[in-house]
Amino acid sequence: MLALFRRHLDSWIAKLFFALLVGVFVLWGVGDVIRNVGVDTSVATVGSVKLELPEVQEAYRRQLASVTRMFGGKVDPTPEMRKSIAGQALEQVITQTAMQIAVDKLGLAVPDEALRQAIYAMPAFRGTAGQFDKNAFIAVLRNNNLTEARFLALMKSDLAQRQLLDQARAGASTPDVLAREVFAFQQEKRVAEAVDLPFAAVPAPEAPNDAQMQRWYDNHIAQYSRPEYRRIKLVILDPEIIGRDLAASEEDIASAYAQNAAAFRQPERRSLQALLATDEADARRLAAMWNDGADWAAMQKENTSAVELPNATIEAIPSPELATAAFAAVPGVVAPPVKGEFGWHVFKVTAITPGLAKTLADVHDLLRSRIVADKAADLVFERSAKIEDLLAGGTPLDELPADFGLAAVSGTLDATGLTQDGAAAPIPGADAMRQAIIAAAFAMKKDQPPHLTEAPRGADGGQGYFAIALDDIIPPAPKPLADVADTVRADWTRDAVRHIQETAAATILAAVKSGKPLADAALGLTPHRLPPAGRATGADGVPPQLVSPLFRLKPGEPTMIETLDGFTVAVLAEIVTPDALTAATDYGKTRDQLTEAVAGDIQALLTIALRKRTEPKINTAVFNSIAQSE
Repeated sequence: MLALFRRHLDSWIAKLFFALLVGVFVLWGVGDVIRNVGVDTSVATVGSVKLELPEVQEAYRRQLASVTRMFGGKVDPTPEMRKSIAGQALEQVITQTAMQIAVDKLGLAVPDEALRQAIYAMPAFRGTAGQFDKNAFIAVLRNNNLTEARFLALMKSDLAQRQLLDQARAGASTPDVLAREVFAFQQEKRVAEAVDLPFAAVPAPEAPNDAQMQRWYDNHIAQYSRPEYRRIKLVILDPEIIGRDLAASEEDIASAYAQNAAAFRQPERRSLQALLATDEADARRLAAMWNDGADWAAMQKENTSAVELPNATIEAIPSPELATAAFAAVPGVVAPPVKGEFGWHVFKVTAITPGLAKTLADVHDLLRSRIVADKAADLVFERSAKIEDLLAGGTPLDELPADFGLAAVSGTLDATGLTQDGAAAPIPGADAMRQAIIAAAFAMKKDQPPHLTEAPRGADGGQGYFAIALDDIIPPAPKPLADVADTVRADWTRDAVRHIQETAAATILAAVKSGKPLADAALGLTPHRLPPAGRATGADGVPPQLVSPLFRLKPGEPTMIETLDGFTVAVLAEIVTPDALTAATDYGKTRDQLTEAVAGDIQALLTIALRKRTEPKINTAVFNSIAQSE
């Protein structure tokens, strides 16, 4: 058979068949490649650099993770949010790329030592001893979905770009003319002469008659209407409430203590400043100099091997001899020199963090509370699923199983959580849960079936749930005049007093505007001089309502304001202009703030210019796929 097959391989029929077969496989196999020839698959083009999809997707995922963490992981980003986050990520990558193009053209570089120092100085990578910790470094990168190589590349690029921006910022300065004008504007103070017309100075007017009462009531009917009320049934599944019926055995408490022994037994830590001398004579010279009053800065200049060891355990100190001496030394005193393997140590203990050694009895109640809280949290999780199923099946709230540990409440309340008697509705739980329940009750529609809602987490982090059934909505309605007569009478009287003082204040204001001095126009009242008030700071003894109008007046011009206690008519008496020479410190702060603002503007303008120079072009079709692919 095989021999027969081989004989026919050289025939024209076999050759034609294999040619067709190869052609089909070639066309099928490379069809996608052929179709994509000439198609731009990059997300954007910045200058001559093409931003490919993986790079922008990486930035998008980091940005998305950051936003998710910001909301505590409780918010699932909508498609609109995802597209917005993708847009922000792309803009950030475009700007960084434009900056990097400028950095490369200028030949700016970052030495490896500078990169290492920058990373070691980042607080996020420090361990409990306050120094760079490799494990913390790896954990932070893992949490941000970054490899070490990728992070180092990003960090190096950032430091190079920072060099460029710092050079631009370094040229920022503030002209004296601008600084003095801004300083004068900010520090200017104004002094006023004022007349006060307090409400308390007005004799009580005659009580209103029935017609006046009715007219006032009709004109202010909204003030005397009861709010909308809602009659609800409520069940709460809360770990704190469930935990009241739970217990922790002594065996469980002892086991928890054993498992967490390291947390309850922590070694003593000491902070010290240390010098390393080559011989005993030099060590004694350094100790004497230190004892004579030289500060640490001076000792660092004197000895190039000076180091600080903050909050170190005895094992963390590299020299055993130094460690033993340091943990026996008196704090705040330069200890006698100690000979070690590498030389003589001169040191001073600057702080002591006592060790921790708590017994089971010391933490018994704490562990019991934790165990009960954990049990309660497990039960809440287990029961919440069952309750959700029951509610979805149409089970009314008052027919839910009694052994689920639910707190049940029913009653009527308004949108502020008050009952019709004006008392706070008896809703169990923390204030955050109470507010969430009230908001949910007033967001419900009539006949809407109840469902289990996740409540805000409590102070202990425990997760609770609640479900509401809306029985009735009582719409707002005016209260009868007879029921609110005392309130109406008090409001009418208060308004009558206000009107008397407002009329008097307006009379004084009109007289001053017509040219009378305030003392002559004050209706027998005595003006008083207010303390100088600043534009932003005001002044003690100056009504806050007066400060803004005061800075709109010209000298001699009057104004009128109302406070909680009455009316005040004031006339601008003096403008106090600050002197930059006599207030050199404040002037210096203003100038520094302006310089920093100018530097920020220069940096922003440079970034915009560098970005514009690269003429970025966005491939909309590819960009739209970023958020959709998640």
